[in-house]
Amino acid sequence: MVKLLLVGVLIAGFSAPLTAQELEDHDAMLMDHGDGHLMDMGGGMVMGQNPDKLPGGCDSISETKEVTVHAGHKYAEKFPGRMFAFDTQEFNFKPCTKLTVHFVNEDHIRHQWMMHGLPKYLYPKGMFHLEITGPAKISGTLILPPGDQTYLVHCDIAQHMEKGMKAQLKVGKGAGDLPSIPGVTAYVLTDDYKADLKTLAAKKVEEPLPVAAPAPSAPAAQPPAAQPQAPAQDSGISGVTVIGLAIGLLLTPYLARKFKGMSASEAVAYTFEMLRNLIEFAVKQISRLFKRIFSNKSKMLPGS
Repeated sequence: MVKLLLVGVLIAGFSAPLTAQELEDHDAMLMDHGDGHLMDMGGGMVMGQNPDKLPGGCDSISETKEVTVHAGHKYAEKFPGRMFAFDTQEFNFKPCTKLTVHFVNEDHIRHQWMMHGLPKYLYPKGMFHLEITGPAKISGTLILPPGDQTYLVHCDIAQHMEKGMKAQLKVGKGAGDLPSIPGVTAYVLTDDYKADLKTLAAKKVEEPLPVAAPAPSAPAAQPPAAQPQAPAQDSGISGVTVIGLAIGLLLTPYLARKFKGMSASEAVAYTFEMLRNLIEFAVKQISRLFKRIFSNKSKMLPGS
């Protein structure tokens, strides 16, 4: 009984007619916080207001328009399964129109009129936003971009858009229709519970009973495959590797002392210097060896 009474009070609060005194006008109370952000302490807010800066591609304002949008529970009654709605679901204006939106909330809760997809260099986060709590009115102005485009308008309060508070605003010819606009386009997800139950029941009848799959037969035993013999390693490579390791071990203490305190670049430079000196020493020794060989041959030749 108590639950039914609470539901009745809520519905009455949504749908109760408003008097002129109840509908509070917040436009005179808004404080400018910069960058098109206006707000007051009574739950009113305007974000992204732009009454004078032209978007790129607009040489001038094509026309000046005003529109009043009402929001509330009663506007969703004509849309089955919806809970909230605007009184208008589709808007159309010329490119570069200076548009003032008067947003009227007729419920005793919070609602928004939020437009997405605007150029971010003029509108923070690409958004123009009107918000008001309780039965009240708030207004804001923006300049629409050029070109043919369709923009999403909705209330971003949890589940308000999903329950019907959604519209589209077309600039010029628009760019097609958005899904799930009440009275304009079909819902992507419909709240038709009876149809869902019928579909589920039919599916259960049509589904065949699961049949146990036969157990797989054991595969015939196969003789073990001959393992390929690993090729014998080249003894020459192994010998070179062992010699290199031995030389490295012998030189490690010496190099450790030499490289101590050096940076990485200094160690590299010192290593290359050692290699250069080693190569020069080897070239000198080979040159001396060739000189001795040729000198001995000249002495051994007859008539020398």
